[in-house]
Amino acid sequence: MLSLGSYFTHQALKESVYQSYDLPPSLSSPRLFISLIMLSTHPANFRARLFFDLFSAFVVPSVVLRLLLRLLDVQFGRLSLAAYGIFILAWAISKGAYTSFKHQRIAEQFGAKTIPCVVGRWPGNIDILLRMMRSFKTSYILDTYLQLFEEYQCTTLNLRILWADNIITMDQEHINFILSTGFKNFWRGRAQKERMETLLGEGIFNRDDDVWKMVGLHHNLNFISAFILIFSEQHRITARPFFARDRFTDFEIFEHYSSRTLSHLDQIASLGEACEAQDLFSRFALDAASEFLFGENLDTLSASLPRPYKTPMGPKGSATQDTWGEFANAFDEAQMNITKRARIGYLWPLLELFRDRNRRHAKVIGEWLDPLVQRALEEKRSLKANGGGESAESPVSDKTFLQHLADSTDNPTIIRDQLLSMLLASRDTTACVLTFVTYLMAMHPDIAARMRAEVLTNCGQHSMPTSDQIHKLTYIRAVIDETLRLFPPVPLNVRESRPSACLLPPSDPSYPYSPTQEQSKNQPLFMPASTTVTYLPLLTHRNKALWGEDADEFRPERWLESETKVKCNANMGMFSPFSHGPRICIGKNYAYNEMTFFLVRLLQRFDRFELATDCQPEGSLPPSEWKERRGRQRIEKIWPAAALTLFVKGGLWIKFHKAETHDN
Repeated sequence: MLSLGSYFTHQALKESVYQSYDLPPSLSSPRLFISLIMLSTHPANFRARLFFDLFSAFVVPSVVLRLLLRLLDVQFGRLSLAAYGIFILAWAISKGAYTSFKHQRIAEQFGAKTIPCVVGRWPGNIDILLRMMRSFKTSYILDTYLQLFEEYQCTTLNLRILWADNIITMDQEHINFILSTGFKNFWRGRAQKERMETLLGEGIFNRDDDVWKMVGLHHNLNFISAFILIFSEQHRITARPFFARDRFTDFEIFEHYSSRTLSHLDQIASLGEACEAQDLFSRFALDAASEFLFGENLDTLSASLPRPYKTPMGPKGSATQDTWGEFANAFDEAQMNITKRARIGYLWPLLELFRDRNRRHAKVIGEWLDPLVQRALEEKRSLKANGGGESAESPVSDKTFLQHLADSTDNPTIIRDQLLSMLLASRDTTACVLTFVTYLMAMHPDIAARMRAEVLTNCGQHSMPTSDQIHKLTYIRAVIDETLRLFPPVPLNVRESRPSACLLPPSDPSYPYSPTQEQSKNQPLFMPASTTVTYLPLLTHRNKALWGEDADEFRPERWLESETKVKCNANMGMFSPFSHGPRICIGKNYAYNEMTFFLVRLLQRFDRFELATDCQPEGSLPPSEWKERRGRQRIEKIWPAAALTLFVKGGLWIKFHKAETHDN
C-alpha cells in the first residue's frame, strides 16, 4: 500500500504521462497503459519510444480523420492518401501552434516571456535543420549555432525543429541556472540517455537520481534502475575524497607513465620525425587512468604508434591496426555515432530499427573491461570465503577505484559501466587539454619559453615535481585554464527540463537591447516542460561581451589578473570546463595535477614544438573558406571537432625538439 507521499508522487507521475501523450484521464486500463509507456521510456527501449511517438504523430490524426469522414459521410477516393497526408501535416502544425499559444499564456501569467524562436521558410523549420546538417560537415566547431545567435541577437534560442521545442543557449546566466541554481529543474533526460545507453549504460554520466528512483520504487517496473541511481549518488559522495586530494601514489603513477611517454618522444625526436601527439597523450591518460582506477595497466603505450604519412585517419584521430587500435576505434566510433544521433534528432531510431550501431563497439570495449571486473569480484568473494572480512570497511585511500566499486555491488554490469564512464572522462579530458596546450605552444613559442622558464625555476631540469612545487606554477596553471577556456573538453552538453515548466533568469547582456526590448530586458524566460536544452560552454568561453575584445586570442596572462578571477567567481556560468553545481567533476583536482605534472616533465626535456601539417591526413586540415571568416577559425591550423568531447580531426602531428640543457 502506498504512503500518502508516495501516492501523490504516483499521481504526479501519472498526470505527467497523460500530458506527455495527450491522453484523456478517462482512458480505460490506465495502469496497463502507463506501464507500457514507462517501459518505453527506459533508455534501452528506444524502438518502443519511437513507436509511441509515431503512433501519436501519424495513427492518432489518421483515426480522427477517419472518424470525421464517416460522421460526415465524405469520401476522397483516389485523393485519400493526399488528404490523409495533408491532415497529418495540419494536425502537427495546429498542435505546434496550440503549444506555442499555451506557452505564451503561461509565460504572461508569470510575468515572463517565451524564448525567441528561429523562423524558417519551410514548415517545421525543416530548412533550418537541413542548413544545419550541411553546415556541420565543414563549419568550425559550434559556428553553426553562433551564426543563429548573431542573426537573432540573443543568447538563448528555440530551434522549433519539426514543431518541437529544442533550446540552445550560450547564456552564462542560463547555464549557471541549469547546472547550479536551478539544478532541480533539469535532468539528463530520456533523449540523451537513449543515445548513450549502449555505450555508457548504467554509468554515472548516463543516469539521474530522483526520477529513476521514483520510477523503480513506486511502480516496481525497474527496481534495478532505482538501486543503480541510489548507488550512483552514494558512490559520488563517498568517492569524492578518493579523487579530490593530492596523493603521493597518484604522483608515482604520473611519473611512471610520463617517463614511458617521454621515452617514445625521445626516440621519435632522435629520428627527426613528427609524432601524433593526440594519440600518444590518449595512451598516457588511459594507462595512467587504468592504473589509478584498476590497479593494473592497460598497457596501450606498448602498442604500435601512428607513423607519419602511413597511418590512416580514424574516427577522431589516427587509426592503428592492432588490438589497441580496435579498442580505441570502438571507443571513438561509439562517441561519433552518439553525436550523429543527436544531430538527426529524436527520429534517429528509424535508422537503427534492426541494428543498434553501437552494439558491436560496446562488445569490443566489454572484452577489455569484463575480465578486470570479474577478477575484482572473484578476489572479493575469495577474501570473504577465507575469512578476510569485508574490504568495504577499509578506507578509500587503501583501495583502487575498482575495488571500491566491487565492495559496493556484485553486479558486473554496474561496475563495468561506472568504470567506462570514468575511463572516458579520464582519457578524453586529459588528452584533450594536453593536445591543445601542445598545439598552442607550437603556435606561440614565446609562451612555451615562459612556461619552461617557470618549470626550471621551480622544479629544476631533472627532478620529479612535488605537489607543493606544482601549486607554485601559476603560469602553467594560467596556460591550462586559458586552454580550457578556448578548447573546453566538453564544448557542448545536453539537459532536459523536468515534467514541470520553470523560469530561466533574465538573459545576460551579451547583445544590446533595442528600444522595443528595453522594457522586457529584465524579464525571465519561460522554459517549457520536458524540453531538451543544449548549452554551449565553448561559445560562452569565447563571448566578447564577457571576456573582452580579445576573447578569441590565446592570452594566459588574463588568468594572472585579479579581475578575471573576480568575474568568474561572481558569474559561475562564465567559465565551466568541469561543470559546476551538484554534478561538478569529482576528478577536477586529479586532472589538474596530472596535466601539470606531465607538462613539467615535458618542458624539462623539450623546449620547442613545431606543427607538422604536412603529416595531417587528407581531409583533416581546415577548409580554405575558414580564412575569410571571423574568430579563431581565421588563424586555426588544425580542425577542432567534437564527439562527446573535443578532439583534433586527423590527430595532432608535432615535431618535438629536445632542449640542449637537458643533455648537459
